[in-house]
Amino acid sequence: MTTVLCVPQWQGSSSPNARRLISGARIAAESIRADARVVVPVLDAGGKREAGVRGLDVLIENLRLTREALAGIDDAVITVGGECAVDLAPLSAARARYGAQLTVLWIDAHPDLYTPQTLPSGSFHGMILRTLLGEGPAPLIPEQPLSPEQVIIAGLRAFEPDVREQIEGYIEQSGIRRHGVSDLEKVLDGLTGPVYVHIDLDVLDPPEFSATCYPEPDGVKPQRLIDLISRIDNVVGAAITEHAPADDAGIPRETEVIRRLGAELKVGR
Repeated sequence: MTTVLCVPQWQGSSSPNARRLISGARIAAESIRADARVVVPVLDAGGKREAGVRGLDVLIENLRLTREALAGIDDAVITVGGECAVDLAPLSAARARYGAQLTVLWIDAHPDLYTPQTLPSGSFHGMILRTLLGEGPAPLIPEQPLSPEQVIIAGLRAFEPDVREQIEGYIEQSGIRRHGVSDLEKVLDGLTGPVYVHIDLDVLDPPEFSATCYPEPDGVKPQRLIDLISRIDNVVGAAITEHAPADDAGIPRETEVIRRLGAELKVGR
């Protein structure tokens, strides 16, 4: 049994198109086949910037609301955003349940390893993975953070230019595994479950999937990503994030990509 958890949160993004993530979350959630769907009633206010994080007060409340929704779900969960920070509660819950055995496959064009001190925009979706690792705004750090050895980043190709060296140094020193577009399939080497799969749709090549807030050139072809996902077993949770179509209808061929990604995620199977 699988439940799609729709979290239309946009406040972690500073993109001028961030509010497109609301309809993007709805379209994506409706496209994925599941036994049930739950929509988290996240706030729609922008919130205040505090401790170097945009909308921190709203993000804290949305986290509470997402945890509350999760508490009422007994099924395996595919979380659909919204921006990448929607994965904070589901991934923290998976870490608490599976402990050090959990592997997190973070498929994203960006590292999401910034801190309030290294990301001037204050966009929390760029800090979410670092926060899950125990470094970030204190109210959002999980009780049981991930360890770097549990994390694999895939499709990485874009950094904030002024701190690229610092972030790449952190990745190397921490021991996080990383792979770009050219060696994407190497993420499967030695991959064992339980696995949590996070997909930021900006990992895809913009000419074939354009509905994201931060498209990056030279990305992964959709079929290649679908094939990769189909080869991952023992998936205990997943997320598909950052769908930002220009209108409430979306682009049918891109919605089909999301549907096929959801179909290949063997969550709860």
